Amino acid sequence: MDLQVISRDGEPEYAVLPWAQYQALLQAAGGVQSQNPACVAQPVDSAASASNDYPSFDQLGPLRQAKGLELAQLARAVGISPSYLALIENGTRQPDAAILRSLAWELGVPGWRGEP
Repeated sequence: MDLQVISRDGEPEYAVLPWAQYQALLQAAGGVQSQNPACVAQPVDSAASASNDYPSFDQLGPLRQAKGLELAQLARAVGISPSYLALIENGTRQPDAAILRSLAWELGVPGWRGEP
């Protein structure tokens, strides 16, 4: 397998592999097919994405609880402190894009609608 590992602070953070090998891994994991890479690489129109029915940040706590995750578990999985996650859940802090993606991944939702 042609795999490239990208590290940050000496720890592996990302794994990059050819699309065909990625598809083969998805198939081996249960027959899941991913999107065409051309579709993935296209920029998303922010006006169009805002109209999607994504959960708002005030639903983070109920989503976490519905998944059976404790606050500390989700925080650890995302790579932030439990206190910071609590601030995000209660609306005191807005997460950056990387934390947002991690939260969406861990909770199994396609993304978030940013609240002004």
